[in-house]
Amino acid sequence: MENLHSVYLEEAEDLFSKIEESLLLLEKSPDDSSLIAEVFRSMHTLKGSSSMYGSSKVADFVHNLETIYDQVRGHEIELSQPIIEATFKSLDHLKKIVQAPDIPDPIDAKYHEKLTAEILGLLEDYSGEIAPAKKEVNHSKCTYFISFTPDKAIFSDGTNPLLLIDELKDLGPSRVYTSIDKRLKSKSYDPKKCYTSWNVILATEDDVNPIKDVFIFVEETSKIVIEKISDVDLLGLSEFTSQLPPNDLNAKLPALKDFKKLVKAVPAEALTRSAEDSLHEDEVDGQEEEKLQKSHGKEEAITSIRVSADKLDELMNQVSELVTTQAGLSLYAENNFDPTLNAIADNVEKLSRQLRDIAFEMTLIQISNLFRRFNRVTRDISTQLGKSVKFITEGGETELDKKIIDSLADPLMHLIRNSLDHGIESREERVKMGKPEKGTIKLSSYYSGAKVYIQIEDDGRGIDAQKIREKAIANRLISKDDQLSEREIYDLIFVPGFSMAKSVTDISGRGVGMDVVKKNILDIRGDITVESKIGQGTKIVLGLPLTLSVIDGLLVKVEATSFVVPLGDIKKCYEIKRDELSNDFNELITLEEDKIPYLDLRKEFLIKDENPPEKASIILLENEDNKIAVCVDSIVGEYQAVLKPVGKYYRNQEFVSGATILGDGSIALVLDAYKIIARKIVKQKKSA
Repeated sequence: MENLHSVYLEEAEDLFSKIEESLLLLEKSPDDSSLIAEVFRSMHTLKGSSSMYGSSKVADFVHNLETIYDQVRGHEIELSQPIIEATFKSLDHLKKIVQAPDIPDPIDAKYHEKLTAEILGLLEDYSGEIAPAKKEVNHSKCTYFISFTPDKAIFSDGTNPLLLIDELKDLGPSRVYTSIDKRLKSKSYDPKKCYTSWNVILATEDDVNPIKDVFIFVEETSKIVIEKISDVDLLGLSEFTSQLPPNDLNAKLPALKDFKKLVKAVPAEALTRSAEDSLHEDEVDGQEEEKLQKSHGKEEAITSIRVSADKLDELMNQVSELVTTQAGLSLYAENNFDPTLNAIADNVEKLSRQLRDIAFEMTLIQISNLFRRFNRVTRDISTQLGKSVKFITEGGETELDKKIIDSLADPLMHLIRNSLDHGIESREERVKMGKPEKGTIKLSSYYSGAKVYIQIEDDGRGIDAQKIREKAIANRLISKDDQLSEREIYDLIFVPGFSMAKSVTDISGRGVGMDVVKKNILDIRGDITVESKIGQGTKIVLGLPLTLSVIDGLLVKVEATSFVVPLGDIKKCYEIKRDELSNDFNELITLEEDKIPYLDLRKEFLIKDENPPEKASIILLENEDNKIAVCVDSIVGEYQAVLKPVGKYYRNQEFVSGATILGDGSIALVLDAYKIIARKIVKQKKSA
């Protein structure tokens, strides 16, 4: 039962996202029939799922909403802003009550009654009131051909195809033809599988949508063909019914083309409308019918399944342990010369790397899943602030580790709220400045090297660097004599308690948030930068790693201590004489005629040795436009590093992002290139 509940909640969450996304688009295009149909179908599915799970209150509540959109879909009422607003409020309420369908909280129960009354009130307001029709609603009966071939495994999810046929028969007079798969042999018969298909002739006053709705839960796995064959009730004409074949299981199942021939044979005078208006002249031959069936049915076998996030996390943990064990095997094979063992170790390394990559890809999800939720936030906050804002997203197909995406929700939410509150001006201000009345916030993502970048960009008032400097001096964060670059000044907004807001609002302005944003980004080994121009807007860029679990790194040594440097941050490696560093007071090294600041890990980690190696290895790190050289004793080689959190003794280190276990059981610290570069730049400025 617990597993069923989790499946129900996951499906409900997906449907909420679909409905919300369609509603946001409907606000801009209220006449889009495909969006209206999408909202209706999602509500219909949610109602059905809730009924099957036993959440009658949820099902009843959704039924009333579904009725409204059914009438909108049928052009009986016009989609209005009050309907959309009521739907948004209902979605927020449904997100809460699907978790507790009995609604034990009295406040939620009272609100449930209030919303139900509001929705019923909307239905009463529109009762008998017909919206200006885009097309005539024809209440005379039309005749449809329906072919239904269910998936053989249809019984496995509790679906009874006979009940679907009964639903069709409820829509109007019908003739049902049944066929059992002739290829079935007694030895291969499985009572848990369905071998029957149906062709139905149906006369109904409804349009095609109620027919489609009958198959809403099986349309992805079944072959379904629905086509109108006449604009009149053929089953009411003896000239047609007298020609219908008998329903004999041993006879060939009549197809669409067979019934079309019968329609053409009906005398013209027997029809209430002209042949040109009532009949589809195109015959569907076997090839066309097969193509039509494929377009409505299952083209391929199931290509994806739902997997619990906990199971994926456990898989990654096991893969990480495998990578560590493989490193131990490779080390043992290296120290014990045995050609057979070496071959096995190489093969295990190859397989573990492939398995690691596959498992890693399984944890990646498109960032559009995160971006989608901000559409609603932008709409609600801009309405609350009385601002007109266009929200644009790009690069939603970019993929990131699920853990990183989960960690980004709150920081991005805060940054977008800041753009809406402090960045985008009011309509009046924008008009005075010669800007479009509607402001723009753009959320985008893209790959660059071994990182994913996310940008939040607005065309608002921008950030005044001089005012930030003055505020920082007043708060004694810096002195008047401190010389800071524009980027360093913008970084002051991430200092705890720093705020430029003149007043506290429900949206922002308490001086709490931007420091937490930066901390959350740094916690996932990311970085954050700010660019801004007065009167033109602000751009905030987040640089993020692809994964938090396993990285490809370069294993290096300083004396007996091992370190791992992520390969994605390494530009090039050099070898020099250590004497070149010992007499350098400016801590600059010349590499290919370019003077670059360096960091000697022996000095940083206080590793003293009277006889250090004569030669040293230099690793050139690059992050954005900044470079730094890191000096180590030797380079061991490439290494798959399984990242582990560091203990309390290393937690405050400025450039250690984690640790990994080597094949011999020893520990290597994983260095963070961004923090190394940032620390060195600050140190240089202080010494200058």
